[in-house]
Parts: sequence; C-alpha cells; structure tokens
Amino acid sequence: MDAHPRYSISVAAELVGMHQQTLRMYESKGLVRPQRTPGGTRRYSEVDLERLRVIQRLTTELGLNLAGVEHVLRLEDELRRMRERMERLEAQLRLEINETHRNALYLPGVALDPAIKATAKLSEIAARDLLVMVTPAQELRAIGGELRPHMRQDQPLVIGAKGIEQASGQLLSQVVAEVLPQVSTAVLSGPSFAAEIARGLPAALTLATASEAQGRALSHALSHASFRCYWSDDVAGAEIGGALKNVYAIAAGIVMGKKLGASAHAALVTRGFAEMMRFGAALGARRETMTGLSGLGDLVLTCGSPQSRNMSLGVALGEGQSLGDVLKSRVSVTEGIYTASALVERAAARGIDMPIAQAVHAVVSGLATVDEAIEALLARPLRPEG
Repeated sequence: MDAHPRYSISVAAELVGMHQQTLRMYESKGLVRPQRTPGGTRRYSEVDLERLRVIQRLTTELGLNLAGVEHVLRLEDELRRMRERMERLEAQLRLEINETHRNALYLPGVALDPAIKATAKLSEIAARDLLVMVTPAQELRAIGGELRPHMRQDQPLVIGAKGIEQASGQLLSQVVAEVLPQVSTAVLSGPSFAAEIARGLPAALTLATASEAQGRALSHALSHASFRCYWSDDVAGAEIGGALKNVYAIAAGIVMGKKLGASAHAALVTRGFAEMMRFGAALGARRETMTGLSGLGDLVLTCGSPQSRNMSLGVALGEGQSLGDVLKSRVSVTEGIYTASALVERAAARGIDMPIAQAVHAVVSGLATVDEAIEALLARPLRPEG
C-alpha cells in the first residue's frame, strides 16, 4: 500500500466519509499521523486512509468508543511490530536449526533431532504427511489461506494454537474449516510447556477430533514414552479450555504481582474455572472435557507457573508495568490479551456471566486499572456458589 502522502485533509475526509473535525480529533489522539509539508499543510497517504477506514468501521459497525478504538489499534500496532521482529529473527533461526540443530532463543540448551528441518516454503511444509499448526491464533486465518493451494484432500492437520479469533469470535477449528476446507482437522490441547516437552519430561494432552479412527491414529502417531495423547471427540470442549485458560492466567499473574496471597490465587482459579464451565456448557462442551486435561488440567498449569507467557504478563501488570512496555520486550505472543475481548463479546451475546474475564479484558484494554478491576470484583454482590 502506498505510504506517500498526497491527500489534503478535506480530500482525505471525503474519501473515508468522515468529518474533518472528527479526523482532526483522531489526529490529536495520535491514532493517525499525517505528514506535514514545509508550509505546514497536512498530507495523508493511502496507509493513513486505510487506518481511518478501520477506525470508521470500529466506531460505526462495532460501536466502540474512543478508548475501545485506541485499544484495538494499539493491539494491531503491537502485532505488527511483533511480526516485524519475527521476520528479522526467522532467517537466523532457520540457519541455526538447520546447521547446528539448536534453537537457542526459544529452547536454550536443547539439542534438536537432526531430522528436523526449518523452512519458509509452505509447499515444503504441506508436502508432509501430517501438519501441526502452532501459529499465533490471530494469524491462523492468514497463514491457513496461504497454505490452502498446497494442501491435499483429507490431509491431517492438528491445531496446536490456543485462542479465539478476535475479529470473528470463532474457535480456531471453525477458522480452519473456512480457510482449509479440504483438510481433516484435529485439536491438540492440554497442560504442557514446550521447554519441558523438548527436554523429554512427562506430559499428557487431549487429542480431539470428530473421527474416532483418526483420533486413535493421530494419538498413536504423536505419542511416545513421555508424551501421552488421550483421544476425545469433543473438539469444541478441547478448544475452549485451551483458549480460556490464557485469560485466567493473566488474572492469576495479577494476583501474584499484586502479592494478594495464596488464598486469593486459589479463589481466582476456582471461580475462573466456574466461568469456563459456564461458557463451555453454553457452547456444547462436555463436562468431562472441561474437567479433563485440556480444561482444568491446562488451567492449573497455566495459572500456577510464571513459565506461562500469560501468567508472567499478569505478574508484570500486577507489579505496575504497562501493557505496552511488557509487549515491547517479547518475541512471542501472549494469546490471552486477544482472546479476552473476543471471549467477553461472545459471552455477552449469550448472556453468560463472566466477571473475571470481563475484569481481565478491562485491564488489557485500558478501560480499568488493575486496582479498579480488583475493587470491582470484590464489590460484587454475594450469591450462592455455582
């Protein structure tokens, strides 16, 4: 898209269907930054116009206020910066993996199997018998679309990403069904830290797919002595647990960062699990799935260790750091930030009470401070447990 500034403020306002006064207000808030000529005249580029169109959609179609618009654009900017950082790292990582069989950035001290090959060519990836898709949840649709021409009919694809797509509110298997309709989809979810798995430490996960035959085959293909996959046909249940636990891990981290104590942590995790159960039931998840590895199991792990990216982010927020400062220092995605808004919106549409998820959303969106969110939760009316 052309970044050359060429449009005056009057032309820019007309092209995007916005009053000049409104455009100036967005400019004063730093949401759009036109360049100025030596004479002081504003000039807007195609990139500026596209950003203004996004703002227009957020306000008119979604009804977001200025704070909500700022939050969405801030997250988009952080994602863009993260993509740029990752692009700079990719070539270096591919070289390191292929030549030294190491990945010092993400798996320090781990020797990789020499058979592992890193590539940026999607055609080479799609040529494998089985794909495990572990892209960031918010990038899955775009990458899936790029993979589509290379994938075969009924080719097995296992979703290892965890989250809810922010733009659509869809679970990731629903996204894959739209962009890769030819594949045979499964979901791998459960309590597991990559660093521990890479070191051969024991772990057990849920492998969910609609087909029993495929579930059994994939479970055997992916399992080994210290890595056990238990098959389930409750795909939605496995996805819901894996996505929602990231939101509650942020809350658990805030409790730790604020030094609110072990009792508050236990209460937070228990009430968070109650919210997960309500949401899962509303979307058709089975109780045994929500209380199993991909639900309660993953929640316990992610809310109990700062190894979790989401919990460590919550700790930083509880200690008083800003969200922007925390994200700038990271080279990996913290999925709970993006899942929180999609979760709250979907829960509200179904009338599901999820106060902890709403509190996390308020904090990461800038709608409330950490202290305000805690005070609001503690001020809720007393009610029967359930």
